[in-house]
Amino acid sequence: MKRILIVNGPNLNLLGSREPEVYGRQTMDDCLTALRQQYPALTVDYYQSNVEGELINRLQAAAGEVDGILINAGGYSHTSVALHDCLKAISVPAVEIHISNLAQREAFRHVSLIAAACRGTIAGFGMDSYRLGVEALLKME
Repeated sequence: MKRILIVNGPNLNLLGSREPEVYGRQTMDDCLTALRQQYPALTVDYYQSNVEGELINRLQAAAGEVDGILINAGGYSHTSVALHDCLKAISVPAVEIHISNLAQREAFRHVSLIAAACRGTIAGFGMDSYRLGVEALLKME
């Protein structure tokens, strides 16, 4: 695996300031810097959007471009059949990421519609969930 894409959904552009008791104070830029330092042989691309269709467009463009995807679809994880269908349609292995433990949150967050389209799910380890996702992708080689 040489190149991965991290895709974050709605409100994740606010990491570092959004509900720090749930998501912590680390920004996504901090996380990306750490990942790129820890995995220098790996190209880590990043995309974030609050718009479902833009997330789908980026995932479709990733087919043939990247070797693996980490996706934190945020609230769309629980509502988007379209993201599920997109992940099934592209031939890139994907790992679903969540910063918080969804099972400890509101009941509507307990079901992920995208989980069945991903190779696995990592949740509840804070921003370290992204590193654990990279490790999972690397083991899929």
